[in-house]
Amino acid sequence: MSNLSETDFLVVSEKEAHVRLDKLLCQHFPSHSRTYFQYLIEKGFVLVNGESLKKREKPKLGDEIEICFALTPEISLEPEEIPLDILYEDEHLLAINKPSGMVVHPAPGHPSNTFVNALLFHCKKLIPSEGDIRPGIVHRLDKDTSGVLLAAKTHIAHAALVSLFSKRQIEKYYLAVTLGNPGNVTIEAPIKRHPLHRKEMTVLEGGKPATSICKNLAINRELSLVQVQLITGRTHQIRIHLKYLKTPVLGDPIYGSASANAKHQSKRLLLHAHQVCFVHPFTQKVIQIKAPLTSDMKDFIDTHFEWKSQDD
Repeated sequence: MSNLSETDFLVVSEKEAHVRLDKLLCQHFPSHSRTYFQYLIEKGFVLVNGESLKKREKPKLGDEIEICFALTPEISLEPEEIPLDILYEDEHLLAINKPSGMVVHPAPGHPSNTFVNALLFHCKKLIPSEGDIRPGIVHRLDKDTSGVLLAAKTHIAHAALVSLFSKRQIEKYYLAVTLGNPGNVTIEAPIKRHPLHRKEMTVLEGGKPATSICKNLAINRELSLVQVQLITGRTHQIRIHLKYLKTPVLGDPIYGSASANAKHQSKRLLLHAHQVCFVHPFTQKVIQIKAPLTSDMKDFIDTHFEWKSQDD
């Protein structure tokens, strides 16, 4: 099994300078243990200005540290009997209504109880290939985003779905509650990693092209309910684009407004992958899959807007 997983970067601040490497990483990423970072350093998964250091060495102000959050040897892909809200299934494909809070695939801090673990239990014939920690996964939703999540049940289906996504032949529509009114607008703004906050993305010159089409569905004095169609699929794209318009998604703990989230008692990201539409790669039939809103998001929308979902 491959050890490679997510990669992150940080630039050493004045406060962090001259702190031994393992302690610095533990302070910067408190959700991981010092022992875990010592493992990464020892295995060469931590580079300081492109070079490996020992755990006792102390980076200097301005040094760039690259951390590959590798899976430790004890993490393995085990089938787990986790209930799935299945929206569509045939011999090739599976679509579920992912609940908010479900992680899509194993990663450090989330070694189990993910959609991949559930998928392996549900699809007995889906056997991970060597080094693959994301069997069946063709796209991702953030942990706190709910809604339609497609997966492949075979390696052949996986290749076919990946091809559809890469050719932008799968239409994806989301529902979001925003602070303020973004209006009916096509957003074309390039996205890349934030130069300072390396765990975040941002609109920045030289980033990857990104296009979202926003449509107003309902408004009140402070909030809007919008539909967003993703033309491209960049990391955090909807959240970044709506923040760019100064109308962030309500409940967004990273790109949103903490005061507005508290005022409206929004305890999670109010973003829902509502619908996908595509031509089935094997039957050639048009497939349209809708995910009903989660009960908490539906209750919030019903309370704040005069809008009736077509799912009702």
